Amino acid sequence: MADTSINPTREPCVRGQKVIDPAEWTGAELKQSSDWIHQLTEAEITDIDEAIKGIAAAGLDIMEISRENFPLPVFGSALGRIRNQLLNGLGLILIRGFPIERYNRTQCAIAYFGIGSYLGRAVSQNAKGHVLGHVKSLTDADYNDPANAGVRGYQTNVNQRFHADSCDVVGLMCLQTPQSGGLSSVVSTVAVHNKMLARRPDLAEVLAGPIYWDRRGEVPEGKDPWYVLPVFNYKDGYFSCRYGRQYIESTQRFEQVPRTIPAQTEALDMMDSLLAELKLDMQFQIGDIQFLFNHVVLHSRTAFKDWPEPERKRHLLRLWLSIDGKRPIPDILAERTQGGIVTKHTKLHAPLEAE
Repeated sequence: MADTSINPTREPCVRGQKVIDPAEWTGAELKQSSDWIHQLTEAEITDIDEAIKGIAAAGLDIMEISRENFPLPVFGSALGRIRNQLLNGLGLILIRGFPIERYNRTQCAIAYFGIGSYLGRAVSQNAKGHVLGHVKSLTDADYNDPANAGVRGYQTNVNQRFHADSCDVVGLMCLQTPQSGGLSSVVSTVAVHNKMLARRPDLAEVLAGPIYWDRRGEVPEGKDPWYVLPVFNYKDGYFSCRYGRQYIESTQRFEQVPRTIPAQTEALDMMDSLLAELKLDMQFQIGDIQFLFNHVVLHSRTAFKDWPEPERKRHLLRLWLSIDGKRPIPDILAERTQGGIVTKHTKLHAPLEAE
């Protein structure tokens, strides 16, 4: 992976003006670039293999894994470049060629958690306290339906609309692919912002104003079941975007939340249109590891059909990583990314199967 980007410059951003940032790209541009793909070498795989053996020999729990006890003398330098690419470059990376077939589930989880420790600190992904998550269909309920506000998209096989997670970096490791469908998409929110600003600055301004978000039942102690945060944010010269239309629309179930006005609906419609226009589509391969910087990149997934055999069902491991103090973001967003989703009864753990 070259340590470059399509747009190598960044300037302090100002509300109402074009954002100049290396994370501005289109799907069409990325198709012509290899800057976002890192192909594992045999030496790097050997590195990972030895680190897995070290954790097993020490009898450490997955949650105890750190950079210090998961040494990667070869791959570690590449992960340093990958981390910089996420924070200061394109905002995404695909690591290809991890040999899933060599390892059992525990060993895959050890490797993935260890790799993640070079990029950030794992945080809770849900009220259950999962620091190692599982993207696997567990229910037929449609989480896009406001009536199913307690359902999370990663537990279903339905279409997931573009969204950002409650962390700085989200990672996915592909263990099993579906029988059909499940196309993954990513998009630069810097590019989306700039296109909207150029075409409809009035709607860009609407999305820079207050927007209500549904916590969908995962409510920290002492907090409301919703919070307020613009889609487009400008903090100390840094741009960040928070989006997930289903989380915005389902707030209308609360009487205390203001009703959505026509200008907001029009702005959200244009946001969706630009996401579709500027996205990059890809199909995960077994062994792929994707990391995204949530503040400048959104992701989505098409609906999929699973294999009938339980052991062949689509299955991704997921990490939510916090990178403390590396980028100014709004306080309410920092509150969510620093600890992930934590409620009164949350207890952190790293399950090896979806639950």
